[in-house]
Amino acid sequence: MFEFIEGNIETLSPTHVIIENNGIGYIAQISLNTFEAIKQNKQVRLFVEQVFKVENQNPVSTLLFGFADPDERHMFKMLVSISGVGYNTAIIMLSSLDPNSLTSAIINGNVGLIKSVKGIGEKTAQRIILELKSKLNSVGGTLSSNLSKGATDNVTEALTALTVLGYPKAAAEKAIIKISKELGGVATVEELIKNSLKIL
Repeated sequence: MFEFIEGNIETLSPTHVIIENNGIGYIAQISLNTFEAIKQNKQVRLFVEQVFKVENQNPVSTLLFGFADPDERHMFKMLVSISGVGYNTAIIMLSSLDPNSLTSAIINGNVGLIKSVKGIGEKTAQRIILELKSKLNSVGGTLSSNLSKGATDNVTEALTALTVLGYPKAAAEKAIIKISKELGGVATVEELIKNSLKIL
């Protein structure tokens, strides 16, 4: 499984990008948010999610989705985990709302904003809120609203590690938010844990 692909942009449109890396052209589907983030670049690093298209219980092709930052990829994974939300629907949602706006809408139960996305009806919007609200509140969403974009996975791992060590979740979150802001939101899991331990 790929974590990211870095290379020259050969072709770019609002729906997909072709990145050349060592003589190989990787085509990835993207959201409008990612398009806007990379459209001025000649070189780019995209965080990717590789999925398999299945027919009759057999994988028939591979699809690659690319994201300008890990937060958007994290939200994509959460969305497609919900019954009735496919890959294309998730990309449409992320083209209409950035990850922070979508997180806020889910946490606040804003059905109207979510169903304003093309193809999302009221029942699907309610299901998204029902299934993701607690997950976003528990770790990613609470922190995501306080941190700059990126490093969501590292933050989640660091928070889990600190709570396993016996530190109260609220105190651990506060420490991680402080350290992440000080380090510019690009800290590794190890840096987050070590620096948080100094102030807990």
